[in-house]
Amino acid sequence: MNAQKAPDLVIILITGPENPKRLPSAFFLAATAAANEQDVLLYFTGPATELLRKGTAESLFPMTGGKSVAEFMKLAEDNGVRIIGCAQSLDLNGMTAADLRKPIPLLTPSAALPSLVQAGRVLTW
Repeated sequence: MNAQKAPDLVIILITGPENPKRLPSAFFLAATAAANEQDVLLYFTGPATELLRKGTAESLFPMTGGKSVAEFMKLAEDNGVRIIGCAQSLDLNGMTAADLRKPIPLLTPSAALPSLVQAGRVLTW
């Protein structure tokens, strides 16, 4: 992360599968900012790391009959939002990189923090 310019917006996502109704807003906000040519980074940590596990986001539906959390995540990614995960949170959630739905950068909090705090805005969701 240090090789790139500081992001305009960082969303530190800590909400996970325990509260699917809260998740779409974070992805909409990230996607909207990215669509408006802002450099946006979503950092998944704590319970949110579980959303990166194969099959988890695909099986969560904030609204009955609505889109899955995976579809909201894809909207953000399609608009250019960068997704990184917390390496230590993988351990916390009993996961390894092999459990991820796709390869993403994994950083410890101490490795991520210097770049995250340089962002124009930081939100915790």
